[in-house]
Formats: sequence, C-alpha cells, structure tokens
Amino acid sequence: MTETGNAGGFALRRPGSTGTAAGSPGAAAVPAATSADAEPAESPEPLSDDALLEVDEVRRESDVDAVLERLDRELVGLVPVKTRIREIAALLLVDRMRGRFGLSATRPALHMSFTGSPGTGKTTVALRMAELLHGLGYLRRGHLVSVTRDDLVGQYVGHTAPKTKEVLKRAMGGVLFIDEAYYLYKEDNERDYGAESIEILLQVMESERDDLVVILAGYKDRMDDFFRSNPGMSSRIAHHIDFPDYSVDELAAIAGLIATEHEYLLPENTEEVLRDYLQRRMRQPRFANARSVRNAIERARLRQANRLVSAQGTSVTKEQLQTLEPADFLLSRVFAEDGDDGEEDGDASPTE
Repeated sequence: MTETGNAGGFALRRPGSTGTAAGSPGAAAVPAATSADAEPAESPEPLSDDALLEVDEVRRESDVDAVLERLDRELVGLVPVKTRIREIAALLLVDRMRGRFGLSATRPALHMSFTGSPGTGKTTVALRMAELLHGLGYLRRGHLVSVTRDDLVGQYVGHTAPKTKEVLKRAMGGVLFIDEAYYLYKEDNERDYGAESIEILLQVMESERDDLVVILAGYKDRMDDFFRSNPGMSSRIAHHIDFPDYSVDELAAIAGLIATEHEYLLPENTEEVLRDYLQRRMRQPRFANARSVRNAIERARLRQANRLVSAQGTSVTKEQLQTLEPADFLLSRVFAEDGDDGEEDGDASPTE
C-alpha cells in the first residue's frame, strides 16, 4: 500500500456540502476526522448579481493549470484521457464560481473507474486528480492511497473489516486508488471475504463522499464483469475513463523522456533499433506499455555498463558514459527468434 500527495489544509467548502449525517449507513466504518482536518475555511460573502468574476483568477487560485500542465509533461499521448480530465476540471471550476455568487453548487459525484492495460498512466492520472480536487477544495488533503486486494481483504473471519477500515481511515480527505479492483469479488467462492470489503466500501463511498474519492482500476473487460456482478458499485461510479494503449511513436517518445531523465543519449541509429525492439515486444506476452519501455531502458543500461567495464585498461569519455548503443538493445532476447517470449519484462530476470 502506498500513499503520496499533499497533506495541506482545506481550501474551499462547497455550498450545500454537509458531510456525513449522523446515523447514515457506514458512518461508523471509519473514525471521524480530527477537528483540525474537519474545520473548513469560512465561506466568503456571495458576490453581487452584477459582479464580474475573472475566470483566470479562479484558475490561478485553484492551481488547476499547473496540475494539468504537469500531467501533459509526465504522460505522452493519452489525448482522450487528458480531454476528459480537463472537462471534469472545467465542471468543478464552474461549480466553484457558481458558489462565489451564492448559486447552488452541489458536490458532483466524483468516484471513478480507470480501465486499460498496465503501464498506461492510470496511477499517475489518479495522483494528479487528487491534486486537482484538493486545489479546487473538493478534498481537504489531496493525497493518494494506492492499494490492491491484499491490503483490503483478510484471510480469516473477522480480519477483513479492520483491514478495510484502516485503509479507508488513511485515505480520508484524499483519493483511494484500488488497482485490479475486480479481484475483490470472486463469484465462484462463497467463502471469500472480498464481498465484506466491497460492502464496507459501498457504505463509505456513499456516506463519506464529501471526504473521499474512490478510483477503481483494471483491465476493461474484467472491470465490466465486476460492475455487472456488483450493481451497487457501478451506480456509485460517475466517471468511466478508458486508457488506450500507446502507439510505437508514443512509446519511442516515452523512451526518449526516460533517457533524458537519467541523462542518457539515444543516437539516431539506436533509436531505429529501439523502435524495432518496441514493435517486436508489443507482440509478445505481458507487454506493459510505458512500464515495458522503462524496463527496456534499464536493461540497456545494464548492458552498456557491462560493455564499458568488461575490458581492462580502457578509459571512457563523458559521451560514452551517456550513450546507449544499438548493441545495448540488440542483445535482448526479443531479437532472438528462439527467445522465450515475454520474459523481457520479468521482474526476476534483470539480464534476460
């Protein structure tokens, strides 16, 4: 279980937001927030009907543009995803401005589903969404808690509820990101404890929706099956966002960004080999988009290092230390006709 993000104070309380009502379903699922966390800032007096509200000023106050620009820098492509995130941000900005005039600005449903293959940026977008919602005042902390089934479901009677409630306690005020959420439900196992975790999640997603956003993630077909089997969960999800696989051009651009991040160079002849590598790797099992690209760069670095230090009595230049040569990729099993397909990304084999 990982937790990242901003633990700052409350920025804005939306008009009509009342929090969790006493006695509502699931109200006891997690401890109440501390008084320091729970106290919102005083809402300003509504603007007069003829007042002018500068949109750019509201954007600056909320830090929306900075978050969206960071998302553009971090993730190549994903145009449909970024468009949807910008649309959600625009809706929340308008609600914020409506509140400034005293107009009804009821908190919209914000629980989401991110579907797509591994390595398509779902966790990164979830983190930026947490920052976005914090800046707009919809989350008081804006951190991200990323979990899987193992963090929520126990192995014996009485173990699941405490585990799930502890995760929810940590996530309050931010975003709870549940990766491969479909593993919570095992239809063929009546004794599985995942159903208990789902029931608690359902209660809290409704009763604490002013203080928690839940994002469920996984492969699209499996998530579709999960929602069909759990209509209560489906009804609570307002935004379904599909993350497309990357093209070869986008994967090559990602490789360039990763190389630059680590101060490595990819000469033109190396880029040609890398693109060939990517086209081959995409056809093999367990391909994971940007994650596979990062693994490929890491393995090329290992081969480069071995190449530079294997010969005794040699010297190297700064450029040689930075440059990844075609051979650093060509030695991959991906180029071997009798290679074991799919092992290139195996976590247990750093050398292929």
